[in-house]
Amino acid sequence: MHIIVDGYNLIRQSPSLRSRERISLETGRNSLISLLSELKKIRPHRITVVFDGREGLSRRETREAIVGIQVIYSAVGETADDVIKRMATEEAGNLLVVTSDREIGHFIHRRGGATILSPEFEQQLSGIISGTAPAQGESGEDEPCPAETGTKKKGPSRRPSRKEKRLRQSLNKP
Repeated sequence: MHIIVDGYNLIRQSPSLRSRERISLETGRNSLISLLSELKKIRPHRITVVFDGREGLSRRETREAIVGIQVIYSAVGETADDVIKRMATEEAGNLLVVTSDREIGHFIHRRGGATILSPEFEQQLSGIISGTAPAQGESGEDEPCPAETGTKKKGPSRRPSRKEKRLRQSLNKP
């Protein structure tokens, strides 16, 4: 499983990370990378965080590994969204992209990947790190789907879609 995170999208969707970013961009990025490294200790997925390029530092895309997390800064004139789309095109199969950007979400789904909204991912991430997330195989059909939470529906309950099942399975894989 390869998890690709739209870095600034997640930071700006998260109240705790957003408050860290107010100190400085670097503090916000480091806080996100620290959280993701905690996830990597528990579930050894391949994790990549993509940020928009650092101003004036490089005309080329830069990559570095920080505590087991691959960090990519887009090149000048290229956005993190462009990098994520390119990675999704190059990679096939076991891909989960964390973003609340609808355009990227649609692009990933058309290529057979899965996406999760940034707030949902943060919620699941905190549950995994704190140990309160359900273990693999514990989440049954009776549990409400992320799309169903917070809305009261009438009629028979529905089964999760393939997308929702794939998302649950991908997050619960060790």
